[in-house]
Amino acid sequence: MQGTSPHIDDMKLALALCLVAAPAFAQDTAPTPAPPAEEDEGFSLMEEGAKLVLRGLLSEMEPAIDEMEKALTEIGPALEGLGEEVGPKLRQLIALIDDFKNYDAPVMLPNGDIIIRRNAPLVPKPEFAPGPNGEIDL
Repeated sequence: MQGTSPHIDDMKLALALCLVAAPAFAQDTAPTPAPPAEEDEGFSLMEEGAKLVLRGLLSEMEPAIDEMEKALTEIGPALEGLGEEVGPKLRQLIALIDDFKNYDAPVMLPNGDIIIRRNAPLVPKPEFAPGPNGEIDL
Protein backbone atom coordinates (compact mmCIF):
# COMPACT_ATOMS: atom_id res chain seq x y z
CA MET A 1 0.00 0.00 0.00
CA GLN A 2 1.27 3.40 -0.88
CA GLY A 3 0.76 6.38 1.40
CA THR A 4 0.66 4.41 4.67
CA SER A 5 3.51 4.00 7.08
CA PRO A 6 5.36 0.69 7.49
CA HIS A 7 4.16 0.57 11.11
CA ILE A 8 0.53 0.61 10.05
CA ASP A 9 1.20 -2.05 7.42
CA ASP A 10 2.87 -4.22 10.09
CA MET A 11 -0.08 -3.76 12.45
CA LYS A 12 -2.54 -4.65 9.69
CA LEU A 13 -0.52 -7.76 8.85
CA ALA A 14 -0.38 -8.86 12.50
CA LEU A 15 -4.12 -8.34 12.90
CA ALA A 16 -4.82 -10.28 9.73
CA LEU A 17 -2.66 -13.18 10.93
CA CYS A 18 -4.49 -13.24 14.27
CA LEU A 19 -7.86 -13.45 12.57
CA VAL A 20 -6.89 -15.78 9.74
CA ALA A 21 -8.28 -18.88 11.48
CA ALA A 22 -11.65 -17.38 12.44
CA PRO A 23 -13.07 -17.02 8.89
CA ALA A 24 -12.15 -20.63 8.17
CA PHE A 25 -14.64 -21.72 10.81
CA ALA A 26 -17.28 -19.39 9.39
CA GLN A 27 -17.05 -20.84 5.88
CA ASP A 28 -18.67 -24.25 6.04
CA THR A 29 -18.66 -25.50 2.43
CA ALA A 30 -18.28 -29.21 3.12
CA PRO A 31 -21.38 -31.39 2.92
CA THR A 32 -23.02 -32.24 6.22
CA PRO A 33 -21.37 -35.38 7.63
CA ALA A 34 -23.29 -38.41 8.73
CA PRO A 35 -24.62 -38.30 12.29
CA PRO A 36 -21.79 -38.99 14.74
CA ALA A 37 -21.48 -42.16 16.72
CA GLU A 38 -22.45 -41.95 20.39
CA GLU A 39 -18.83 -41.61 21.61
CA ASP A 40 -18.11 -38.81 19.09
CA GLU A 41 -21.29 -36.85 19.85
CA GLY A 42 -19.69 -34.91 22.74
CA PHE A 43 -16.78 -33.75 20.62
CA SER A 44 -19.11 -32.80 17.75
CA LEU A 45 -21.25 -30.67 20.05
CA MET A 46 -18.13 -28.96 21.41
CA GLU A 47 -16.94 -28.26 17.86
CA GLU A 48 -20.27 -26.70 16.97
CA GLY A 49 -20.20 -24.62 20.15
CA ALA A 50 -16.68 -23.41 19.40
CA LYS A 51 -17.71 -22.48 15.86
CA LEU A 52 -20.67 -20.49 17.15
CA VAL A 53 -18.49 -18.67 19.68
CA LEU A 54 -15.88 -17.79 17.05
CA ARG A 55 -18.54 -16.59 14.60
CA GLY A 56 -20.04 -14.40 17.32
CA LEU A 57 -16.67 -12.96 18.29
CA LEU A 58 -15.80 -12.21 14.68
CA SER A 59 -19.10 -10.46 14.02
CA GLU A 60 -18.74 -8.38 17.22
CA MET A 61 -15.11 -7.49 16.51
CA GLU A 62 -15.56 -6.48 12.89
CA PRO A 63 -16.78 -2.88 13.54
CA ALA A 64 -14.00 -2.31 16.08
CA ILE A 65 -11.39 -3.59 13.64
CA ASP A 66 -12.71 -1.25 10.93
CA GLU A 67 -12.56 1.72 13.32
CA MET A 68 -9.03 0.77 14.39
CA GLU A 69 -7.92 0.62 10.75
CA LYS A 70 -9.35 4.11 10.11
CA ALA A 71 -7.63 5.49 13.22
CA LEU A 72 -4.29 3.95 12.28
CA THR A 73 -4.58 5.37 8.77
CA GLU A 74 -5.21 8.84 10.20
CA ILE A 75 -2.42 8.71 12.78
CA GLY A 76 0.16 7.13 10.45
CA PRO A 77 1.84 10.34 9.20
CA ALA A 78 2.18 11.67 12.75
CA LEU A 79 3.89 8.45 13.88
CA GLU A 80 6.40 8.67 11.03
CA GLY A 81 7.38 12.22 12.04
CA LEU A 82 7.57 11.23 15.70
CA GLY A 83 10.09 8.49 14.94
CA GLU A 84 12.32 10.89 13.06
CA GLU A 85 12.24 13.41 15.93
CA VAL A 86 12.52 11.04 18.87
CA GLY A 87 14.93 8.50 17.36
CA PRO A 88 18.19 10.45 17.82
CA LYS A 89 17.28 11.54 21.36
CA LEU A 90 16.36 7.98 22.30
CA ARG A 91 19.73 6.72 21.04
CA GLN A 92 21.49 9.35 23.17
CA LEU A 93 19.48 8.28 26.23
CA ILE A 94 20.30 4.61 25.69
CA ALA A 95 24.01 5.48 25.39
CA LEU A 96 23.85 7.32 28.74
CA ILE A 97 22.00 4.51 30.52
CA ASP A 98 24.61 1.87 29.56
CA ASP A 99 22.84 -1.19 31.04
CA PHE A 100 19.44 -1.38 32.77
CA LYS A 101 20.81 -3.97 35.21
CA ASN A 102 22.85 -1.17 36.81
CA TYR A 103 19.69 0.58 38.10
CA ASP A 104 17.12 -0.05 40.84
CA ALA A 105 13.39 0.11 40.22
CA PRO A 106 11.99 3.65 39.97
CA VAL A 107 10.65 5.25 43.18
CA MET A 108 7.95 7.96 43.13
CA LEU A 109 8.27 10.62 45.83
CA PRO A 110 5.19 12.23 47.45
CA ASN A 111 5.70 15.38 45.33
CA GLY A 112 5.52 13.31 42.09
CA ASP A 113 9.25 13.24 41.33
CA ILE A 114 10.56 9.91 40.09
CA ILE A 115 14.00 8.76 41.20
CA ILE A 116 15.91 5.99 39.46
CA ARG A 117 18.96 5.10 41.54
CA ARG A 118 22.06 3.48 40.10
CA ASN A 119 22.96 0.33 42.07
CA ALA A 120 26.36 -0.22 40.44
CA PRO A 121 28.99 2.50 40.88
CA LEU A 122 29.80 4.48 37.78
CA VAL A 123 33.41 4.14 36.72
CA PRO A 124 34.59 7.70 35.99
CA LYS A 125 36.19 8.31 32.64
CA PRO A 126 39.44 10.24 32.76
CA GLU A 127 39.06 13.81 31.51
CA PHE A 128 42.48 13.84 29.92
CA ALA A 129 43.88 10.87 28.11
CA PRO A 130 47.66 10.52 28.41
CA GLY A 131 49.64 10.57 25.18
CA PRO A 132 51.92 7.76 24.02
CA ASN A 133 54.75 8.92 26.36
CA GLY A 134 52.45 9.59 29.33
CA GLU A 135 52.21 13.34 28.77
CA ILE A 136 48.91 15.19 29.17
CA ASP A 137 48.04 18.21 27.00
CA LEU A 138 46.21 20.95 28.85
